[in-house]
Amino acid sequence: MPKFFLVTGETSGDVHGARLALALRELNPAVELIGVGGSRMLAAGVSLLPHVKRVDAMGVPGIRQLIQGWKTLRTLGRYLQHERFDAVILIDSPGLNLRLAKAIAKGSHKIIYYIAPQVWAWGNRRLRLIRRVVNHVLAILPFEEAYFHKAGIACTYVGHPLLDELKPAYDIVHERQQLGLETEGLVIGLLPGSRVREVQKILPAFLKSVQQIRGRYPRLQVVLAQAHSLSDSVVDELLGHSGEQIKVVKGRPNEVMAASNLLLVTSGTATLQAALIGTPMVVVYRTSPLTYQIAKYLVKIPYISLVNILAGKEIVPELVQYRMTPDCIAHEALAILQDTHRRNEMAQAFRTIRASLGGAGASKRAAAFILAEAIA
Repeated sequence: MPKFFLVTGETSGDVHGARLALALRELNPAVELIGVGGSRMLAAGVSLLPHVKRVDAMGVPGIRQLIQGWKTLRTLGRYLQHERFDAVILIDSPGLNLRLAKAIAKGSHKIIYYIAPQVWAWGNRRLRLIRRVVNHVLAILPFEEAYFHKAGIACTYVGHPLLDELKPAYDIVHERQQLGLETEGLVIGLLPGSRVREVQKILPAFLKSVQQIRGRYPRLQVVLAQAHSLSDSVVDELLGHSGEQIKVVKGRPNEVMAASNLLLVTSGTATLQAALIGTPMVVVYRTSPLTYQIAKYLVKIPYISLVNILAGKEIVPELVQYRMTPDCIAHEALAILQDTHRRNEMAQAFRTIRASLGGAGASKRAAAFILAEAIA
């Protein structure tokens, strides 16, 4: 009976880990899955290790996060020294997973990295570490396979798992009805992120920009996609200070994206998600001043959103750090809303990106590879 250990430390990793777990069970119902993740992986049949918390952080971690991360690594390292698995599957979360791979690399476990670190953006230091400690990378972006091969790292492109959770097409009227929105008029969707600290930095700016946009569109409807990882109290407190009428939808980002004419999105997987659905967007990001300065030094590419990275040019506006102000967000949003040609150009670029990623089935292809490796 194949036995795998799955590890992730992010909300998006929990989603992808759950889909991978379901695909593994579909291909081999006898497979045994143990790991570290969240509620979705648990629901998909992964036995989560007790007393091991996910490490879910952004930017430069604080003391509490460093201590928690160290405890998690120590616990996992000791556990994996005494348990035998056909493979350890690392899912996204490079801050946690590369350290774990380094800690267990001298053991007997085969290490497979699914949704690899974006080393093509951060330079060669992590690339050298991956070459040393990872047996195989399962890539989700088209150009990554050749990139890793050139660096001497075994890699297989399996496609992007986001395509596994999207409908072939969305009907905007139907989605608005399902969310309890009026079917006519302008709708703006807010996707402020999945981590408490980033939402606390970004959502207030979104809300202030909405006030300005409403001055031009008084009948504007605004809907916020609340991540499962965010407590109601965090969101309610931020919304309570704004005085804005915002409809909150929990755990249904695809539907929020499909129901909206325009999105305000925190940089991350959600930008690609929105592009695949086809909704125009303004992308923002803000972190601590220290993290920003470090990133400016390390990052080797001109864009932060996956949409622009895959297109190789600026398709959607990016407002980063000091440019992420309510005035700038409102200005970019209004410019898109009032320019049909620009929206059409975005839509065409989004269709091109979707075509470049191939079809659905990434989770099943990744699962098939992992099961084949177990008997190799």
